[in-house]
Amino acid sequence: MAYQDKYEAYLNQIPADIEACKSSGRRHVFGYTSNYDVVFHWDVDVYNQILKEFLKEEPAAQAGDTINTMEDFARISSYCLMKGIGANFDITSLEVCEYLREHFRSEPALGGTCAQGVAALAALGFPMTAQLTDRCREVCRMMDAPGVEVVKDGRLVPIMEGASREVPVYHMILQFSKDDRIVIGDTEYVVPLSNRLILFYDRIHKTTPVDPGFFEYWNGHAGDIASYLASGFDAVIDTAVMEERLDEICGHFEILRKKNPDFIAYVEGAYYMNPEVKEMLFHRLAPYVDIVGTNEEELVAQNEAAGVMTDITDIESVIRGIEALRSGHGIRGVVLHTKDYSLYYGEELKGIDIEKGLTMGNLMSGTRARIGRYGTIEECRETLKLGLSPAGLAFHERLVQPGGGRQAVLVPSRYLEHPRYTIGLGDTFVAGVHTCFP
Repeated sequence: MAYQDKYEAYLNQIPADIEACKSSGRRHVFGYTSNYDVVFHWDVDVYNQILKEFLKEEPAAQAGDTINTMEDFARISSYCLMKGIGANFDITSLEVCEYLREHFRSEPALGGTCAQGVAALAALGFPMTAQLTDRCREVCRMMDAPGVEVVKDGRLVPIMEGASREVPVYHMILQFSKDDRIVIGDTEYVVPLSNRLILFYDRIHKTTPVDPGFFEYWNGHAGDIASYLASGFDAVIDTAVMEERLDEICGHFEILRKKNPDFIAYVEGAYYMNPEVKEMLFHRLAPYVDIVGTNEEELVAQNEAAGVMTDITDIESVIRGIEALRSGHGIRGVVLHTKDYSLYYGEELKGIDIEKGLTMGNLMSGTRARIGRYGTIEECRETLKLGLSPAGLAFHERLVQPGGGRQAVLVPSRYLEHPRYTIGLGDTFVAGVHTCFP
């Protein structure tokens, strides 16, 4: 069946959705992390000079690698650029941080799926509530907008009222560009995809503490929740720490589900430094959540670890891969986001127009890629001028409905070959999906 473009129609519904949230008091609740990003301005000449000076081994990287020296940075980052891979790694050396800041120009930005998702929906005009791990004034200022609130002393307050005077939690981000040429030894390689590396010099997110007051407030106001995003454990390495957090979160969701069975619970995946932690998260939260979100790289890596090979150029292989993830953990539904399309596969969600969520996710992330910030409604409307991804349209043509109480919904993206910004696109997409949860 040919794809019917509903982008503009869904965008036109957003003002009424915002007013419904304001008048009803129902909220999209996002957790659990925030931080202060240092975004490097990509300069391929500077990067090649770093490789010339510090690359002493063959490019290589794997989950759990840490960057202790500039030689580690050169080895790990060059592998990711050769493959066009986006990933997260720990930096243990302040000297590495200082070297990078001295050699690349940089600018501040907002970090954390929760924080970025809140900012993205607030830019449209939605009232939002957040649980933040970094409440420094710099982070809160970047999120400050009418209707953005946090829990403090048992009540919801404007975000700046909840700000602390603590030092920011820094993450450093290196965006790289498709078609750039990097030199490794005597060989020149073309970067196949625009993507980003996130480098953590951060201890708080090794434990990702959640304020008990946040849990207590929403346990007592469960009926006000329209949707709930849980994310932010990708830097946790210690499985004992993750077990402790999951005990807290599962108890919390148990209460929420009893009081409000109909809210949508959404867990967003990421590149996890310890894949075992990710497995624990999906397995323990599966009974309570409706949707798990992932991107192509994460889906391939997770399935490969389970012995399932996924070809992202073949829609049938992608569906098999999603089904393996879904059935392996007992997940109701999976949302896959890619540069060419987004896809929901799983149980039918009654009363939810998931096509709207996928469409708005594509549109909001496409707008951020186009203009470099979270877009307003009018800025999203400008993105409608972009064409639809040919690859996404081809996948839509080949999509077969699974039957058996399951559904598959695919929306081609508004395609941008050379994005202005690659940071937070997945987080902005996730925020957009929440527009379809009343």
